[in-house]
Parts: sequence; C-alpha cells; structure tokens
Amino acid sequence: MKKAPEHLQPETQKWWLSVVKEWTLDEHHVRLLTLAAEAWDRGQQAREVLQTAGLTYTDRFGQPASRPEVAIERDSRVSFARLVRELDLDSEARPGPRPPGLRSNRG
Repeated sequence: MKKAPEHLQPETQKWWLSVVKEWTLDEHHVRLLTLAAEAWDRGQQAREVLQTAGLTYTDRFGQPASRPEVAIERDSRVSFARLVRELDLDSEARPGPRPPGLRSNRG
C-alpha cells in the first residue's frame, strides 16, 4: 500500500489512505487525489484564520475589505470538489448540469 504524503494533515492523510485502499487508482489518479487533499488542507487553514480574524478587515482607506483567506477558502473548496468529481469517487452518478469528467474511474 502507498503511504500518504507527509505534508498532509493527519485527518487528511487518513482520508487519502482510505481512498487509495478502496479504489483502484492509476498514477495520475493518485496525483489528483493528492491535489484534492492539499486543496482540502489549504481550505481548512484559511477557515481557521477566518474564525479568528473574521471575514473582513479595514483597508488603508478605512473601508471594509474581504480578507484574502475568503478567496483562498472559496478557491480551495472549488478545487477540492472538482478534483473529487474528476476522480469519480461517488458511488452513484448524479444527474445535473455540470461539465463531464474526463474519464470514469468505474471502468
């Protein structure tokens, strides 16, 4: 069995290992899985900052501005969702208006 990337958070490593154990993944799928795990961790880091610092700050003109972590969290969520969809890890296909995956992992 493969070893989870060490730079991932412990809970994310567990998820990564559970996916590798449950699914048959080609090398490029493992890379996509790792990118998804990194996106998850990055989003969680941004969320933690937002919980402490709030969603906005006062800029140099005295106006409220969105913290950069808001965009980081949003972008990480989108990346995670797209990568998981690309890996086709759902057990049931969900109908709906979305771009198709490049290739099904169900084989």
